[in-house]
Amino acid sequence: MTIKQISIFIENRKNALSELTKVLAEHKISMRTISIADTSDFGIARIIVDNPDQVQAALERSAYIVKATPVIALEIPDEAGSLNKILKLLADNNRNVEYMYGFTGHKSGNAYMIIRCTDIAETEKVLEKAGIHMASQEELKEI
Repeated sequence: MTIKQISIFIENRKNALSELTKVLAEHKISMRTISIADTSDFGIARIIVDNPDQVQAALERSAYIVKATPVIALEIPDEAGSLNKILKLLADNNRNVEYMYGFTGHKSGNAYMIIRCTDIAETEKVLEKAGIHMASQEELKEI
């Protein structure tokens, strides 16, 4: 089960990130999590939101270059070793994690790891077989 991650390309310059968050605030967009990566010329803000299609449209109207990407949101116990077990499972099944970032659900008390893998469909099969819960876009609204 995948969710949509919104990737926003932003200039690597002073105030660019605050300008982005201003647009999000003006549209009353609440982020579940954000990850920022940068190069010398530009940055990529990756966000998880409740309503990715609406967010993508709002950002495009504000002249941002935006891309929706399927990712997996894993719900794991917020305790030492939980992430390692999953990463070992994926490695043992030849799954490559391209990047990941996480957050803690204030209602559930569990951690959520957003992962982008090569061959998502095969990765989902490995996770399902191991009984690892993958959160849906709807579930993320409630955490």
